[in-house]
Amino acid sequence: MRRLGDLEAEIMDRLWAWDRPATVREIVDDINTQRPVAYSTVMTVTNILHGKGWLLRDKKQGRAWLYTPVRSREAYAAALMEDGLGTSTDRPAALLHFVENMSEEEVAALRDALRTVGKQAAE
Repeated sequence: MRRLGDLEAEIMDRLWAWDRPATVREIVDDINTQRPVAYSTVMTVTNILHGKGWLLRDKKQGRAWLYTPVRSREAYAAALMEDGLGTSTDRPAALLHFVENMSEEEVAALRDALRTVGKQAAE
């Protein structure tokens, strides 16, 4: 999986945070509160995200599309981590380095996740 570009990430961040379908106009207006961006630029990148399978789109009343993320932010992060592990010829060593850099809270969350996956596998 390729990492999202800067504007792609900005668009996805808003849609993930809002947790609801949104139009390009809503996205543009929100980005413009922080920096200027053209409607046509956001529309183009949103259409690209749709083409890549990142966004679903449904017709809103009138001519505007409503965009909704296909995957959660967490699923995106997990896919990036999987890709990172895939670049290593020694996955266990890569995992060890990853875990060594985790906080105590993150290690506890990882232990919980491993227990949950273990229980699901046992069922």
